[in-house]
Amino acid sequence: METKKILNTIINADCIKTMNEMEEKSIDVIFADPPYNMQLGEMLLRPDNSVVNGVSEEWDSFESLSAYDEYTKQWLSAAHRVLKDNGTIWVIGSYHNIFRVGYILQNLGFWILNDVVWSKTNPMPNFKGTRFTNAHETMIWAVKNPKAKYTFNYEAMKALNDDTQMRSIWEIPICTGKERLKNENGEKLHPTQKPEALLYRVLLASTKPGDIVLDPFFGTGTTGAMAKKMGRNFIGIERDAEYIKGAEKRIAEIKKINDEALEYTLKKKQPRVPFGMVIERGMLSPGDKLSDFAEKHFAVIRADGSIKGENTEGSIHQVGAAAQNLSACNGWEYWFFKDKNRNLVCIDELRKQLRTELYGE
Repeated sequence: METKKILNTIINADCIKTMNEMEEKSIDVIFADPPYNMQLGEMLLRPDNSVVNGVSEEWDSFESLSAYDEYTKQWLSAAHRVLKDNGTIWVIGSYHNIFRVGYILQNLGFWILNDVVWSKTNPMPNFKGTRFTNAHETMIWAVKNPKAKYTFNYEAMKALNDDTQMRSIWEIPICTGKERLKNENGEKLHPTQKPEALLYRVLLASTKPGDIVLDPFFGTGTTGAMAKKMGRNFIGIERDAEYIKGAEKRIAEIKKINDEALEYTLKKKQPRVPFGMVIERGMLSPGDKLSDFAEKHFAVIRADGSIKGENTEGSIHQVGAAAQNLSACNGWEYWFFKDKNRNLVCIDELRKQLRTELYGE
């Protein structure tokens, strides 16, 4: 099955058979929301005696754990086949299945990068009061081998999180309101529809515009909707025609973000400039004094580019860290010198001048 002919379509078929017919190593990222095998076993009632609509569909029912394991092994093997060598796979699950999935995934040679906890800010209560409220699901993020050069948009994730490193616990509400697809009777079209915010973050973290994202358990199309919105290509595989109908309508109404807005926050790796080069070029001289901005700590520049502080000596970074009782410090941003007009100037301005002179940056 030629990949370019099935881009941005939903295939109404079994995912194992379909993936085994697809081009090998043709997919950049797989997001899989497989059956959890979480049958309730009996009717569950709320305190007001209304029925809790759990997952009772045939597709989530297996005869035994061994049958579920065999099914998991088959679809993960097919996924391994179509995933590019530098591609990644996300698999989401609950306590019912995620540990079994992770075990099988590792047995097939996948290398786990992270387990990400989706912490639900509005989880369904535990109505019986017999155990803790199940307020999270787990996503396993993995590659085909430890040396894979996979996509991780670190700076974009950091920017999304108020310029703080994104952690592996994501607080996102479950799918509710207008986002939840309904059938003709006003009931949930799919019992485990994932929130768009979750897939937005997954795709922002691990894909680039134009990448091909495969969802072998497409359901009502959250992956496809977010892929279209973010300028990615998708391939969906789904057995249920009603789910496909809902997904197609949903995706058709999605508008793509314009190309300019899709640009990531990227931190360009700039050429390294040693502080000693500042001395060599005569921009500062041995014996000149440096201070912090508040002029509480001082240091003297030495001929080899090291500096001598009040109680220690070493690089601009080491002495800056010692002055603040910290383990690390960016000395370029910490130290200042006085120009001819006795104004304090950050030594990083000298580094910028050198980069422009040497590299045109």
